[in-house]
Amino acid sequence: MVRSVSGTGRSALVIAHEPDGPSGQVGVRLTERGFDLHTHLVTDDYDRPQAFAPWPAFDDFDLIVVMGSIRSLTDKDQISSWIHDEIADIGAAIERDQPVLGVCFGGQLIADATGGSVEVSPTVEVGWYEVEPLDGAPDVIADGPWFEWHHDRFHPPPHADVLGRNESSTQLIRIGRSVGTQFHPEVDVPHVEGFLRDAPPAYLDEIGIVPDQMIEQMREMQADNSRRCHQLVDWFLDEVAFPGE
Repeated sequence: MVRSVSGTGRSALVIAHEPDGPSGQVGVRLTERGFDLHTHLVTDDYDRPQAFAPWPAFDDFDLIVVMGSIRSLTDKDQISSWIHDEIADIGAAIERDQPVLGVCFGGQLIADATGGSVEVSPTVEVGWYEVEPLDGAPDVIADGPWFEWHHDRFHPPPHADVLGRNESSTQLIRIGRSVGTQFHPEVDVPHVEGFLRDAPPAYLDEIGIVPDQMIEQMREMQADNSRRCHQLVDWFLDEVAFPGE
């Protein structure tokens, strides 16, 4: 595996599937921990889901961070020009023991790539929800709530360690040196503003979201959520991805 080209630390490839899905506070903490971040924007036009930027070589990086998406793994035909390659690349990374951190859609991709499955969730989760920590989970999971925005849920493969869940879905899994979440630890005010700005008003009405209320709640939660996110990233780096280093 190739180390960071700058020579100052490790390198991380952030996969942002759309412009409103950056690494947010996950990226902030990785930078604070000395990682050189390289963001790959997969699609930049919401109306052209098949138009994508060619994939970089995953094995050029020390860590892969896979963010959320407005797309669904239950409708791969809509994104068939790129999704199968991404699934294969994530599966290959995990197979060669390269750390992968997947958030929401990214967590679903980890499950799909390793023999699990993704389905439409019977419960739509948008907003703040508690996550029940299970054996092996970091202490910070119990300090929620955590932000969610998903219509699908994943079922992990049998060899995955399930570390967190709620009544709706599996929320946190570990497979070797990789971790997938269903929740969004990375969010801050600009991130949520991006979600809301790019969401059709009719869709927000349908799921009962009032943008001003959601942004105000994010302002109230931002400091605590950023702290929790950073602690989650620290756990991932120190206990899962690079233990003992």
